[in-house]
Amino acid sequence: MNIATENRKELDDLFSLTYEELRRLASSVKRGDRSNTLNPTALVNEAWLKLANSPGILTTSPLHFKRIAARAMRQLLVEAARRRGAGKRNIEGSPVITFDESLHGAFTSDQDLLGLNAALDELAELEPRQATIVESRFFGGFEMNEIAEMMGISEATTLRDWRVAKAWLGHKLSKAL
Repeated sequence: MNIATENRKELDDLFSLTYEELRRLASSVKRGDRSNTLNPTALVNEAWLKLANSPGILTTSPLHFKRIAARAMRQLLVEAARRRGAGKRNIEGSPVITFDESLHGAFTSDQDLLGLNAALDELAELEPRQATIVESRFFGGFEMNEIAEMMGISEATTLRDWRVAKAWLGHKLSKAL
């Protein structure tokens, strides 16, 4: 077996370890977005295609791979929303994005997703760790202990940053109305 074939097998094994969890997450993110045309399987598969050629992906832990896949799914959802012409105001009114502990994100429109994406980008400039926590939690379905482990911080710090980030995003998104 040559090195390329071995690397491909390792990458396939890594994907297999996280596929069902990524699909579950994609399903919960998609559930609230009536305008999203990507089904959970397509979202996970698109994320996989995006990741498959990434250099160094094989050296990551399954937890870190899941984090990278969450970012890829976020990017894919945002790209799809932009393609659908999300610059228009939604007719139904204000954005509704929840940050509850169950992580069943409720996007009522592409505008909601794009608003969250822009707010997360702004938060990343101000507080990168908090933005990583929100992205990991909201798009990656990570538990607090997984985030703490991945980031090398205590669970208490992770919880504190999560609460602050939720408050900041809630304020930011409510001002966007």
